Amino acid sequence: MSGSIVSDELRRTIISTFPMGKDSIHGPAHWDRVVENAMRIREETEADVRILELFALFHDSLRRNDAVDPGHGVRGAKYAGKLREEGLFELEEETFQILYKACAEHTDGTECDDSNIITCWDADRLDLWRCGIIPESERMCTSTARRQDVIDWAMQRSGGPPDGKILIIGKDQGKKPGQQ
Repeated sequence: MSGSIVSDELRRTIISTFPMGKDSIHGPAHWDRVVENAMRIREETEADVRILELFALFHDSLRRNDAVDPGHGVRGAKYAGKLREEGLFELEEETFQILYKACAEHTDGTECDDSNIITCWDADRLDLWRCGIIPESERMCTSTARRQDVIDWAMQRSGGPPDGKILIIGKDQGKKPGQQ
């Protein structure tokens, strides 16, 4: 990521310690889509790019499985703190605390007054289709992420679930990207 807070060394370190392997639905391809989603939402929220890029890498970085994994966000947040202490990236304490909260609460967080945090959460949720979960606008925090055209765009980019099965379909039962 040229001109990014994410150095090649930082990215390599996180990938090398990621327990699920590079082909996991929670791995590097997902992290890259989360960054792209965040940059699109950022047009509305003007969130801090450094927080968005770091969130994308750390929020799922210590998942133990591709299913339900309680505590994975907190583990990722603590890992960010460890690598920050080791000097792999620099972030002032106040900004780091925002990153920490975004990672730690990303699975269940629904309300927050911080535009950085809600941008992170929505960027991740827009990529749920990779798991067979259709993103629901009601679970989004930003007006950009609630837009159906943005949800459709994100779903098309995710490629859908690896086995083609829809796990959770919500109110838009059976709807595929781009369908009305």
